[in-house]
Amino acid sequence: MPFTPLHLGPGLVFKAIGGRHFSFMVFGGAQVLMDLEPLLGMIYVWPSLHGTTHNLLGALLIGTLAGAIGRPISERVLRGLRIAHAPFTWTASFVAAYVGTFSHVAIDALMHADMSPLWPLRDGNAWLGAVSLEHLHLACVGAALLGGAVLGLRALLARSRKEPTG
Repeated sequence: MPFTPLHLGPGLVFKAIGGRHFSFMVFGGAQVLMDLEPLLGMIYVWPSLHGTTHNLLGALLIGTLAGAIGRPISERVLRGLRIAHAPFTWTASFVAAYVGTFSHVAIDALMHADMSPLWPLRDGNAWLGAVSLEHLHLACVGAALLGGAVLGLRALLARSRKEPTG
């Protein structure tokens, strides 16, 4: 799923579960970093678009980079936009980065034949076609709706507790 917001759907569920211990912004940044390889592959017409980065080792390395740069970049963006937020921890950054990169590999492995998601432990892609493309897309959209609904409900409840009654 290169360059698609569908990868963000599961991220909203993880944000709903993790709250301030999970950065949706870092998760999104990790998705972008993961898809730099397919982007370059499309530009330079490489025979394989999902190679070096789309496996366990690639996800670990890119997740580490995303976690390390995600916190300072996200803090700067939030401060620049004057968005109030809970304290931003390194744990929230790295959890989101690793969840982002490993979920990216798992989702892409279901639909791209040019992957070896378990490399360096195992070659090949036994996950290919385990779920239809339609069901995969519906699951990602469903995750976005569920995560968004939970986050929206929490925001409404928090706002109602702060407003004076009577």
